[in-house]
Amino acid sequence: MEKYCKFVRDRAEVEVNYAKQLRSLAKKYQPKKNSKEEEESRFTSCRAFLMVLSELNDYAGQHEVISENMNMSILQEMLGYVQELKQERKMVSLQCRKAQQHLEACWKQLESCKKRFERDCKEAEKALQYFDKMDNDINVTKADVEKARQQSNQRTQLAEDTKNEYATQLQKYNEEQNQHYFAILPKIFQDLQDMEEKRTCTFSHSLLNFANIDRQVMPILSKCLDGMTKAAEDINQQNVTHKSGFERPSDVEFEDFSQFISRTHSDSSLSVGKPDGSRTDGKSGLGRSKPKLWPFGKKHKGIIAEDFSHLPPEQRRKKLHQKIDELNLDVKKESDQREALLKMKDVYLRNPQMGDPGSLEPKLQETAHKMEKLQQEVQKFEPIPSPLKQTPSSANPVTNTSVPTASISVPTASLDDDDDFDEDEPLPVLGQCKALYPFEGQSEGTMPMGEDETFQLVEEDKGDGWTRVRRTDGEEGYVPTSYLEAPRGSTGVALQNKYLLSSQKLHMQF
Repeated sequence: MEKYCKFVRDRAEVEVNYAKQLRSLAKKYQPKKNSKEEEESRFTSCRAFLMVLSELNDYAGQHEVISENMNMSILQEMLGYVQELKQERKMVSLQCRKAQQHLEACWKQLESCKKRFERDCKEAEKALQYFDKMDNDINVTKADVEKARQQSNQRTQLAEDTKNEYATQLQKYNEEQNQHYFAILPKIFQDLQDMEEKRTCTFSHSLLNFANIDRQVMPILSKCLDGMTKAAEDINQQNVTHKSGFERPSDVEFEDFSQFISRTHSDSSLSVGKPDGSRTDGKSGLGRSKPKLWPFGKKHKGIIAEDFSHLPPEQRRKKLHQKIDELNLDVKKESDQREALLKMKDVYLRNPQMGDPGSLEPKLQETAHKMEKLQQEVQKFEPIPSPLKQTPSSANPVTNTSVPTASISVPTASLDDDDDFDEDEPLPVLGQCKALYPFEGQSEGTMPMGEDETFQLVEEDKGDGWTRVRRTDGEEGYVPTSYLEAPRGSTGVALQNKYLLSSQKLHMQF
């Protein structure tokens, strides 16, 4: 029984370890939040795989149920029964030992009575022989003969008493012996047999329970397997559509460059001027053809707006600050170099033997040209050019579900504002908001979001079409205001009113 209990304990440990490994496996292949795998979950094959992972998690849970039931229904009961069985066996052994000790004590008393009876009989025989001898001797006085008779009678009476005692003890021992072998020992053996029968019956019931515990979870395990099978059958293997999200290009038109060839003197027309259509330049013809959008081509990472208009307002302002500081630093370096060249030229003018002042003119002209070019660069960023317009995608490339378009302007950030995008302390929460549509957020400073995802509002829309939000894990970024549901609370109403006002102003400008 103890060996069986150890076996059940090891089996339960195997089940729980197996369940733990299955759960770890399912967790390992779960897609991470806001990752590319989570976006791919809209495909039927990806959803089927996620369903298999979910069913595998439930499958592991049933093995945990097996382990728990074995520990509670079998192991705990068997351990308690083993202790109870040990106590019963100990009590029966004690009864058997007491009965044996009682029979041995009766036997010792019988042996003692027997020896005493034997001794008294011998002494009585000797006393009788002595009396006969004294009675037949003529030289002995009558008093001695009478004394020998009395001693012989006493010994004989004592022997008769021990004889009766021995007989009584012998009868008692025989009764105790019969009671021991025909009543006590059979009862003890019957108790032992009952214990063995109960033990085997309990062991048999435990083995049946051991099998039934597995059998009880078989229907649920079968349902998990059926769920995996259904997930495989739900994969849409035929009606698979591939949409790139790019517009199909129109036919390439033929451009006739031969019409601009100058006519020879033999032509009837004397006109050598250009026809109605002027010659194509670098900005016409093939140069004006729009770039092709190849669905499987790599993105060109070098195409970034020079004025950082592709960034959200705060991030754009920060980049502009850095750019202007770098340009001012370069201007200062060139200015210091020009002053040093002018001082050197002045020294050469005063002391011609030290060098030719004219040799410094090319360097001075180059430095002046660089300074002029850098100052033009600074002026290009001060003031900041007008903001660009960004239009989110109007259709989902996979599901072809329409998403309302909104012209979202990346706002212009004032360089006089000393606030920085990276703050030491997080901004306070102004309210809650919810995403109506998914947003990729590939630009720097923006944050991707999924449909129906909730956020904390930390910065209102300032009329530029962008709202700053925060996730529960602390991640912050800008998202289009038109993609958000009207936030709850007075702050959200003000935000919505601001966005409507900015949209009206934008349409008036158009």
